[in-house]
Amino acid sequence: MAFQPIVSAADGSIFAYEALVRGENGEGAGTVLARVTEENRYAFDQACRRMAIRSAASLGLADLGARLSINFMPNAVYKAEACIRLTLETARETGFPLSSIIFEFTEDEMIRDTDHVKDIVRAYKSYGFLTALDDFGAGYAGLGLLANFQTDIVKLDMDLIRDIDTDRARRAIVRGIVVMAKDLGITLIAEGIETAGEHAVLCDLGIDHLQGYVIARPGFMNLPVPMQVRLAA
Repeated sequence: MAFQPIVSAADGSIFAYEALVRGENGEGAGTVLARVTEENRYAFDQACRRMAIRSAASLGLADLGARLSINFMPNAVYKAEACIRLTLETARETGFPLSSIIFEFTEDEMIRDTDHVKDIVRAYKSYGFLTALDDFGAGYAGLGLLANFQTDIVKLDMDLIRDIDTDRARRAIVRGIVVMAKDLGITLIAEGIETAGEHAVLCDLGIDHLQGYVIARPGFMNLPVPMQVRLAA
């Protein structure tokens, strides 16, 4: 696993670290995900959860007061209560607090059964986990997913973020999402931030939390300290 920090837009404090899958020697996610098939999807999803929690616990992530954000594949979850069993066991084994875990599922993955995903979100919340919709604005369902169920967190896709400081249309869209999220009580995270200009505009628009290379690159089996973002050009 590699870990990338997510920081508060208000004061730069660390809100969470996202666990990102890597190969044994640090190979990128694409190399690993290319080997995922329908047959091994469930086992892969379970292995990633356990590795993320074990790695985060060994690195002392919870001691920092930060949360751990884990990506999961909703299409790999056949029954939420059964699939969460190994996660609960791993958290108990490592002493990692359940309330510090966020589960992200991506809008970019085809959601085959909206009711099934709604049940997953409901079940995970009942265990005390936070839930997040990743890559919002990039995939198949978008606003339709939020109309059917609301996660605790929505992560804006990097395509909405790119050049937002110079793109009027992107600013207008994100401004509207901020208003909608506040009405629904949803926390917003902007991901994929690469420049100080993007960072400054997102803070001005009222985004809650920020993630991207301008803050810190993912660290392979370590917890990177966020860089001081220079807002001046």
